[in-house]
Amino acid sequence: MDSTSAIYYGLKDAEIDFIVGVPCVNLTKLLELINDDEDIEYVPVTREEEGIGICAGAYMGGKKTAILMQNSGLGNCINALKSLTELYQFPLVMIISHRGTEGELICGQIPMGKSTPNILKSIDFPFFIPNNPKTAYNYIKGSWQLSENEGKPVSILLKISYW
Repeated sequence: MDSTSAIYYGLKDAEIDFIVGVPCVNLTKLLELINDDEDIEYVPVTREEEGIGICAGAYMGGKKTAILMQNSGLGNCINALKSLTELYQFPLVMIISHRGTEGELICGQIPMGKSTPNILKSIDFPFFIPNNPKTAYNYIKGSWQLSENEGKPVSILLKISYW
């Protein structure tokens, strides 16, 4: 199983049925699979914090939600994650393209790439960094239940070398 399929089937097996996404070149194939899936409602958004609010509303409407974004977007939505999602204990799976790691070609991505795990630690959100498709699948498959149990979002960081 390739990386994209592992992530997609992990979401499917977690029964995620509502996904918002901010475009990212590393997530293009995954976004195409999700967009073509009749069992998943996909909503493209322009800002990550907008996606957090939409996911909260969808969860209140009975959906299992996820957001796809670059790690640069994590900085954009911390307040919404803490003051909305965590405060009201809305579960959420965050699939994050972890730009700025080994192999990154754009130097502007590197500072946030180095900081991303520390940011997630500092806001006390569980996260995982898979190193192969099987672990990505397993992390994603179990992420919804973990998010429900913890009462806060769970992130899966996908390094460039993973793709």
